[in-house]
Amino acid sequence: MTARGRPTRDRILEAALDQFGSRGFEAVSLDDIASDVGVAKQTVLYWFPSKDHLLGAVLQHTADELGVAVEAAVRAAPDDPLERVEAVVKAAFRPAVRRPALLGLVREVSRLDPQQSELLLGRVRPMVEDAVAYLGREMAAGRLRSGNPRLVLSLAYATVAGIATEPEALRAVGWEPSVAGIRRLRSELLAFLRAALAPPAS
Repeated sequence: MTARGRPTRDRILEAALDQFGSRGFEAVSLDDIASDVGVAKQTVLYWFPSKDHLLGAVLQHTADELGVAVEAAVRAAPDDPLERVEAVVKAAFRPAVRRPALLGLVREVSRLDPQQSELLLGRVRPMVEDAVAYLGREMAAGRLRSGNPRLVLSLAYATVAGIATEPEALRAVGWEPSVAGIRRLRSELLAFLRAALAPPAS
């Protein structure tokens, strides 16, 4: 890959993320993305042979970036498990706060074909397993409330996925997919996790 080609590919991924996340996969054409980047459609097709391949690449790229952010948050967080959970949640939400279209991208995961889905899951699964193992160890040590760590993570994911996939229903109750709305979601999710995981007073 040439130095010139790398930025072009990255710009295509960035434009696709914004458009898929804000307008939805079906509403966006490769012509729209090419126009946004300022290149010919054939340039997009040079890097990504179809719109499905482009969506898969966007999701994989986003998962990789999330992994880097979460690993950095874990390394920098204090030893206290509740503080570490909060640091990870904030790290996971930070890109979406900067770019609300990322939240809308969650709903596009279901559009991937099984092969692409498995590729994406392969990138995310190690993070999930590490989180399950960590929560399990801290629960066993009594530093977090005893429970099912997979269920806790599932509830947290369901909260985010529900917000992403049901925006119209949520607008009816006053939630907007804006920077302020995402910050409120993050605060509420952190409050839920603290309440669910705080060890009982001795």
